Amino acid sequence: MVMSYSMLPTVNAVLNFTSAVLLIIGYALIKQKRIALHRIFMISAFTASVLFLVSYLVYHAHAGVVRYTGVGVIRVVYFVILITHTILAPLVPVLAIITLTFALRGKFDRHRRIARWTLPIWLYVSITGVIIYFMLYTQN
Repeated sequence: MVMSYSMLPTVNAVLNFTSAVLLIIGYALIKQKRIALHRIFMISAFTASVLFLVSYLVYHAHAGVVRYTGVGVIRVVYFVILITHTILAPLVPVLAIITLTFALRGKFDRHRRIARWTLPIWLYVSITGVIIYFMLYTQN
């Protein structure tokens, strides 16, 4: 099966959504002290995010910039979401790697301290990524 580049925005949205769901489940698991499952879900969220990043870069290397064509108030909403998403998105790989590294090295105090920042930023970027997808690719 050959996949068209035009399918990648949908793949990206699915990967972002998957990452968000895995993060939420992982968070719930650590609150229940289910450490082994928490680890599996957080590594899975990281994997989904890495796959997203690769797919996103491949798509935009071929498609270039995609312009939003909405007008009125929805255009303002779109750009507010896009700007906050764009500012926070580059932090996610750095924060995720640091947070994951602390956990894998058993430095759990440091892991918890940075995870308090990593989780909400990562979730926000994942969720707004899905919102941006719907606003860009499903408008009529």
